[in-house]
Amino acid sequence: MKKVIFGQVGKLKPDMVEAYRALHANPWPEVLQTIRDCNLQNYSIFLRGDTVFAYFEYTGLDYEADMQKMADDPVTRKWWTHTHPCFDRYAMGPDSEFYQDMAQIFHYE
Repeated sequence: MKKVIFGQVGKLKPDMVEAYRALHANPWPEVLQTIRDCNLQNYSIFLRGDTVFAYFEYTGLDYEADMQKMADDPVTRKWWTHTHPCFDRYAMGPDSEFYQDMAQIFHYE
């Protein structure tokens, strides 16, 4: 098992920043359990203005399968009905929906 570090960036609709902040002030316990079950650790979301930056470490064996497991979880899908409308889906480019992965160029442990 190898740890893989992810950084992602996204843009919120300016009028949805506070709603997004409020959702993450009280995340649903079932969503947090799914995050754990899908082998994500040290998951953090940072906010500056309407820009969000997410960081997490993946420690599983099959990232694609774990992300599909998360996408198939009914409680997580319900959570996303609240979080996804907060994003300016195309602010990051025509191929972006919510978050875009960033390339890691440096890491010191």
